[in-house]
Amino acid sequence: MAINWFPGHMHKARKEIKQVMPQMDLIIEVLDARIPFSSENPLVPALRGDKPVIKVLNKRDLADPEITERWQARLERDQGVRTITLTHNQRSEALSILQLAQDMTPDHDRQKSALRVMILGIPNVGKSTIINTLAGRPAAKTGNEPAVTRAQQAIKLPDNILLYDTPGFLWPKLSPEACGYRLAVTGAIRSAVLDFEDIALFEADYLIQAYPELVQARYGLSSLPEDGLGLMDAIAAKRRFFGRGGIPDLHKVSEVLLNEFRSGTLGRISLETPEMVEREAEQAEREAAEKAAENAAAGETKGKKKSRSGKR
Repeated sequence: MAINWFPGHMHKARKEIKQVMPQMDLIIEVLDARIPFSSENPLVPALRGDKPVIKVLNKRDLADPEITERWQARLERDQGVRTITLTHNQRSEALSILQLAQDMTPDHDRQKSALRVMILGIPNVGKSTIINTLAGRPAAKTGNEPAVTRAQQAIKLPDNILLYDTPGFLWPKLSPEACGYRLAVTGAIRSAVLDFEDIALFEADYLIQAYPELVQARYGLSSLPEDGLGLMDAIAAKRRFFGRGGIPDLHKVSEVLLNEFRSGTLGRISLETPEMVEREAEQAEREAAEKAAENAAAGETKGKKKSRSGKR
């Protein structure tokens, strides 16, 4: 199942960001440390051009620390990119963003003009909480549901920094398909548009492969199930989640899996690695090339049929 969520206000936000981007001196993009690639908006590079950017890997305390380090090294290979990791409750860490912003714009004289900084991030990544920490006051709305911020606003920060807050927005097509699933697992997409069981099955399949020990320890399993569905059935048996006729209640299991991942109860888990993303990109390129070849062959066949038809 392909997952896409691009409501009207996100389209509007994208247009507004494109209009004001040329006025900015620096960009801050807030990413989810558990899914740095999937939460990195592919529209941002084209919009920011060569402006310096700080990639903030938020929710570090929920992600696998070793994988987070690998992601930092990968992201900082790009020109003009620096990374920083944050947890949700460390004010001193968040304030270091301001120092890094100044370090990355040494030629800007803040005595003459404010340093204009735009902060971007997908829904529910914790952007508003970071803004409130930087401002030292409740300057942005926060909430547990995605898409709380609906309009741009300019916020005055210390040391003559003007921070432009923007609505969290996704992009029209989530590709590869696994990106949409990872975003859904972390809570970046509204629950109302999701099939809980489908998303939880994706998570369960991944956990079996990547974090088998955490799964066994958390759910008290004597042996590891062969696949995600087997894990969901095993959790249903352990928690006594059964419906009529003794059928496992997979909806309840799905809620447990998703909630315990999002809260960190399962442990520090990352849903993607740089190597995994590279393999997925290569696979997507192969599939796109194969599809293009098929379409070309189909077009050639259709052209020949038309040609033969015209000769009659």
